[in-house]
Amino acid sequence: MVWCGRIAGTNEAVEITAEQGLITSIRNVESKQAEHLPWISPGWIDLQVNGFGGYDLNGATTTLEDIEGVTRALLAQGVTTFLPTIITGHYNRMQQAVAAIAQYCQDSHFASDSILGIHLEGPYLSSEDGSRGAHPREYTRDPDWVEFQRLQDAAQGLIRMVTLAPERVGSVGFIEKLTEQGIIVAIGHTMATEEELDAAVKAGATLSTHLGNGSQPILPRHPNYIWNQLADDRLWATFIPDGHHLSPKVLKAMTRVKGEKTIFVSDCTQFGGMAPGEYTSLIGGKVVLTETGLLHTAENPTILAGSAASLAMGIVNAIKYTDMDLAEALDTITIRPATVMNESAMGRLKVGSPAHLTLFHYDPKRDSKVTIQETVVSGRSVFRSPS
Repeated sequence: MVWCGRIAGTNEAVEITAEQGLITSIRNVESKQAEHLPWISPGWIDLQVNGFGGYDLNGATTTLEDIEGVTRALLAQGVTTFLPTIITGHYNRMQQAVAAIAQYCQDSHFASDSILGIHLEGPYLSSEDGSRGAHPREYTRDPDWVEFQRLQDAAQGLIRMVTLAPERVGSVGFIEKLTEQGIIVAIGHTMATEEELDAAVKAGATLSTHLGNGSQPILPRHPNYIWNQLADDRLWATFIPDGHHLSPKVLKAMTRVKGEKTIFVSDCTQFGGMAPGEYTSLIGGKVVLTETGLLHTAENPTILAGSAASLAMGIVNAIKYTDMDLAEALDTITIRPATVMNESAMGRLKVGSPAHLTLFHYDPKRDSKVTIQETVVSGRSVFRSPS
């Protein structure tokens, strides 16, 4: 299989060949029509996906249809690799969800190569309003290693990232155990003090989950847990660039500070790609999706209920609102998340890397959106635009 496109940053026209799921050659090609070729990049990686296109990974029961529906919807958005994200809930629901995802991968269903692992966002989060976001208070709790091990067993070892609040009792020892097992520890939905954050990082936490969100609407000017994480050079940070979770100027300021440790995630829910209106979900209860794409709880419009935008919109917003050009915006959803996940071959265009590719059209001067032309997973074309 052969794909041709331009590389962002250099504008080089290249031809990429793949065999047995790996890139076997990358060579420059002469093209008088290079400007008409699509951009070609490593496959896009999303570390936080709760659902998409009407399919929910956090419903009362997570089905194989839900998992495949989310996967196919993401492929059409250019995402080749993602972490299905299971959030705070009753233990039985969480166990069933992770077990279903593991079974989906075990049975080698369509594009199961796209699932890098599972992101467990909770239940070891703050119980306080604002910081807990849409996570149900009654199920937030202190870390429990025995409980986690049961979840990991149900997931057949697929849990690769855990978001938690460092102020919960027993967090430091819990983080140390996760780190020993090679699991990425992220800080989120927290009210941690500077000392608690420092202890978490020393124990092995390396990432802030959707920094600037999962917090009370009103905070002390300084210090607070957002500033403290933002200023900690040891921490990577994920941001939701949908235009709602962070205002454009805040996104610009925060990404300037984090620099090369900036990663974009969608944090998308089942309502991504759906029409505006009022909906009900197991997590968050009644939610409202506005005409502008803002998704909030019906009870309190200042509390967001996840995102309804894909990473493709994030690229547009990054270029529009921050200092990033297309090449750097792509880094935030390719090589950087791969680096955080310790996937040294992924997120790169190089011989021997997995043949995960995203081909798309976008001109910042003319286009208001990214248009996906083709998505490739393990050397196999899994989505092509009909146009």
